Amino acid sequence: MAIADEKDGKVWGLFKLPFRNTQSTTTSRSSSHNTLHYRSQQHQSLGNTSLDDGSVPRSNSSSSVSSVARSLLPARRRLKLDPSNKLYFPYEPGKQVRSAIKIKNSSKSHVAFKFQTTAPKSCFMRPPGAILAPGESIIATVFKFVEHPENNEKPMDQKSRVKFKIMSLKVKGPMDYVPELFEEQKDQVAVEQILRVIFLDVERPSPTLEKLKRQLAEADAALEERKKPVEDTGPKIIGEGLVIDEWKERRERYLARQQVEGGVESV
Repeated sequence: MAIADEKDGKVWGLFKLPFRNTQSTTTSRSSSHNTLHYRSQQHQSLGNTSLDDGSVPRSNSSSSVSSVARSLLPARRRLKLDPSNKLYFPYEPGKQVRSAIKIKNSSKSHVAFKFQTTAPKSCFMRPPGAILAPGESIIATVFKFVEHPENNEKPMDQKSRVKFKIMSLKVKGPMDYVPELFEEQKDQVAVEQILRVIFLDVERPSPTLEKLKRQLAEADAALEERKKPVEDTGPKIIGEGLVIDEWKERRERYLARQQVEGGVESV
């Protein structure tokens, strides 16, 4: 339906314009709806990895990053070793020689350690294991028999295939060391270090050789100290709760001695 305007000769469509507006409005609404639906689908596809403003959620990202970082970092050691990855032996073929290593508990809990070797028949450790309190240290001695070189091989060119391994285990507190601890808690055992054997020429003085001699002297002194009986500084207890003062006992012995000497002189 159309109406003719006599003045300017234009013909206006009464129904054309309203339908045109309705179509544009419907189109804009459908486009905005599609945009919102696309954003909703995009957000759902991203899940929790991103937000609308492009930021990353802290909880998931931080946990994933921390877990990756923890997997890349080496395991924290409980023991500090000196030397750190070698055992130095004086090269004396046909003799049993000694090496020494200082083991210190660098953790905040009690730690048990244990030695292992690939040659248990020709090597042994003293002590083979122990329990260290936090901050406590000990110098362990390692014994090894040195074989003669084969095929006219130079002494210092001989390579030893023997290796040593030190393992650690966190324990609840002070207790007596028994090797069965490492069998009962295999999942908690950590390998601290694998030690290689290095031979030293005894005829050529070196700082490493001098340090080895000092550590061996300290280990021997500590062993002799442990062998000494523990002195009882408290009062002596005899029978069922009878306490005798040490000075009183000495005085009684002195008086008895005087009486014996006086009796001999009178005779």
